[in-house]
Amino acid sequence: MILVVAILVPSFIGAALAVAYVYVEQQKDQERSIAETGRAFALLIDNEMRHQEGILRTLAASPALAAGDFGEFYQHARRAAGAVDAVAVLYDLDGKPILNTRRPLGVALTGRDPSNLPALMERFGAARTLVSDVFYAPPVQRYDFMMQVPVLVDGEPRYHLVLGLHVGILQQLLERQDFPKAWIATVFDRNGRIAARSSDPRHYVGTLLREKTRKLAATTDRDLVFPSHTLTGVPVRAQITTVPNSGWKVLIAIPSAEIRRVPLEAAALLAGMMAVLLVLAIAAGRWFASRAVAPIEYLGRCADRLADGEEIPYRPHGLEEIDTVAWRMVEASKQIRRSKRDLEHRVNEAILATEQAQGALLRGQKLESLGRLTAGIAHEFNNLLQTLTTALQLAAMQAKEPNLQRLIDTCKRTVTRATTLTGQLGSFGRVQEGRLVTVDTAAQLGSALQLIRGAVADSVEIETGFAPALWPVRVEPLQFDLALLNLAINARDAMGGSGRLAIAARNATLDHPPEGLPSGDYLLLTVQDEGAGMAPEVLARALDPFFTTKSPGQGTGLGLPQAYAFATQAQGLLTLHSTPGKGTRVQIYLPRAQEDELAAPAAAAETVPSVQGIAPDVVAPAPVQSPAAGVTVLFVEDDVLVREAVVEALAAAGFAVRVAENGEAALVELERDHAIDIVFSDIVMPGSVSGIDLAGAVSERWPTLPVVLATGYTDRRVSIPGVKILAKPYDVEQLIGLLGRLSGRR
Repeated sequence: MILVVAILVPSFIGAALAVAYVYVEQQKDQERSIAETGRAFALLIDNEMRHQEGILRTLAASPALAAGDFGEFYQHARRAAGAVDAVAVLYDLDGKPILNTRRPLGVALTGRDPSNLPALMERFGAARTLVSDVFYAPPVQRYDFMMQVPVLVDGEPRYHLVLGLHVGILQQLLERQDFPKAWIATVFDRNGRIAARSSDPRHYVGTLLREKTRKLAATTDRDLVFPSHTLTGVPVRAQITTVPNSGWKVLIAIPSAEIRRVPLEAAALLAGMMAVLLVLAIAAGRWFASRAVAPIEYLGRCADRLADGEEIPYRPHGLEEIDTVAWRMVEASKQIRRSKRDLEHRVNEAILATEQAQGALLRGQKLESLGRLTAGIAHEFNNLLQTLTTALQLAAMQAKEPNLQRLIDTCKRTVTRATTLTGQLGSFGRVQEGRLVTVDTAAQLGSALQLIRGAVADSVEIETGFAPALWPVRVEPLQFDLALLNLAINARDAMGGSGRLAIAARNATLDHPPEGLPSGDYLLLTVQDEGAGMAPEVLARALDPFFTTKSPGQGTGLGLPQAYAFATQAQGLLTLHSTPGKGTRVQIYLPRAQEDELAAPAAAAETVPSVQGIAPDVVAPAPVQSPAAGVTVLFVEDDVLVREAVVEALAAAGFAVRVAENGEAALVELERDHAIDIVFSDIVMPGSVSGIDLAGAVSERWPTLPVVLATGYTDRRVSIPGVKILAKPYDVEQLIGLLGRLSGRR
C-alpha cells in the first residue's frame, strides 16, 4: 500500500504540472498559428499582386507599344486584361488617358479613374510599381483597385500603364484558404477599407474597419497582436500582418472563447488520459510483473540472434508490449536481410556500371586514336597524291603519243579514286576547309541516291520526296553521300532487307529550332524506315561509336556516328526518333548557304577561310592564265617529292620560284628578299611555325603580300582574312590560275 501511494502521489503531481504546461503551450501555439497563418496569407496576396504585375510588365514591354502602334497594343492589352476580368488603361506622363480596353479604340477619354494613384505617385514617385487603395468603380458598379507600372521606351519613361482589378480576385484567394469557420480573415488597404473578408463579404467589402483598428494598423508595418472586437462586437484576439510591396494588410481575428477552448480541451483530454493510465498501470503492474520475466528473457535471446544477422522466428507470448518489440525485431531482421541483398545487388550494378564506363572510355580513346591515325594517314597520302597529280599533269603536257596520253589519263583516274578513298579517312576527324564547298542540294541528293540504290536490295522500295528549289548547303560532298548511304544501309538492315525507305528534303525556317541550333534557315533531310525500331536504352546509345546491336562481324557501329559527325561538322544537327515495332526516323538539319557561293561539288574548290564564324566563300576554278614574267613565288613545303614536282610545274608556267623547307626558313627568306610577289605554303610542317602561323605573320608584317595555303589535313581552323586555301591534291592548272590572279591583283 505504501509503495502504491509512493508511486501515485508523484504521478498525480506530474500529471497536474503536465496539464498546466499543455494549457499554456496550447495558448502559445494558437497565437503562433495565427501569426504564421497571417504571414503566409500575406505572402499569397503578394504573390497574386506579383502575378498581376507580371501581366502589366509583359504588356509594358510590348514592341507594339514601343513602336507607338496603339492598335496592335490595344488588342494585346484587351486579351490580357479580359483573361483576368480587368481593364487596362494607358496614360501619358501628364495623366491623360490614351486608351481603355473597356472602350473602343479611338473614343475620346477624359479624366482618371477614381483611385489614389496620383497621390501615391507624388509620395513614392512614378518609377516603381504602385498599388492603389480600394475604390468604387461606377462603370462596373463594384469595388476595384488599380496597379500601375511605368512604360520605358529607349530607357526613358514614356507612359503609365494601369490595370484595374476587381477585389473579387482577393476574395477568391481568401476562400481557397479554408480557414476555420470561427476565424475571421480580412484584407484591407492603407486606409482600412475592406477588400476581402472570410465572413459575410457582400456586407463588409468596401466598408472601413473600426477606427481603433485602423489607427493601430497605420502605426507600424510590423506584425501586431492585440485584443479587439469584430464589427459585430465579438471579442477577438487579432493579428495584423503587412502585405509586402503594396502597403495593404491582413487581419486574422479569432474569438477569445475559441482561443481558450482549444487549450482547455487539450488539457482536459490529457488529464483524463493520464488518470485512466494511472489506474490501469496500477492494475496491470502486479499482473505484468508475474508474467514478464520469461518473455523478456526470450526477447533477449532474439536480440542476440538479431545481432548475428539471423532472421528471428518469434512466437507471441500474449504481452502486447513485449510482443510489439519482438515483432519489430522480426521486421528489423527481415529488413536487414533485404538491405544486405539490396546492397549486394547495388554493388554488382556499380561494378557493371564501372565496367561499362571503362568500356566507353576505352572506345572513346580508340576513336580518338583512330581520328589521329586517319588524320596522319590522310596527310601523308595527300602529299604522295599531290606529287603524282603534279607529275602526271606535267607528263600530260609533254606527252605526244596517244597511247602514252591514254596511260596518263588512266593514272589520273586512279589518283582521283585514291583521293576519294583518302577523303573517307576523314570521316571521324575535323572536316577540311579546303574540301568544304557550297553544293546544289538537289544535284547532290541525286548523286547520293545512285550510291544508295546500288547498296540496298531491289526489295527495298525507295520513296523520295524532295521539295522544289532546295536551298544550297556548305558541306564536304563525300561525307554528305557517305552519311546518307550509312543511314540507308542501317534502314535496310533494320527492315530485314525489304520494306519502304523514305528519303525527303525540304527548306525550313526555324524560329524555335532543336536545342543546340540557332534560329534561321535550314535544309531538313529526313530518312525514315519501317524497321523494328529501337528500345529507349538502345536509342540512348545509338550515336556512340562502335555501339551496335548487330551480330559480330555484321556491323562496326560507325554508321550513325559518321552521320552525326557529318551534321556537326557542317554546323548542323542530327536527331533520332524511334519507336519499337514502328521504325526509325533520322532528321539532319544543315544551315542554308548563300546561293552566290554555289560551286560544282565535284570540283576542287578555292576557298576563302571563315572570319568570325562566317562560312568561307567558294569560287569555281579559273582557267589557266599565263602570269606575267618576273612574278616571284615563295614556295614553302617540307615534303621533298612535292617540292620537286610543284617547283617544276611553277617554273614551267613562267614563275620565278624561291623554295623554303619550313616556316622559319620562309620568314628568313621574306626578310632577305623583298621582291617576292606571292607566298604559297603547306599548312602542316615541322618546326614551331606552321603554314597558318606563317600566313598570320605575313598578314601582320606584309599586309599586301598574297598568301595561298595548301592542306592535306589539319585540325586547326584558318581565320585570317584574305588567305586562300587549296585542298591536296590540287590541280596544277587551278594553282597556276590562282597564283596568276593573285599576283596580277597585287
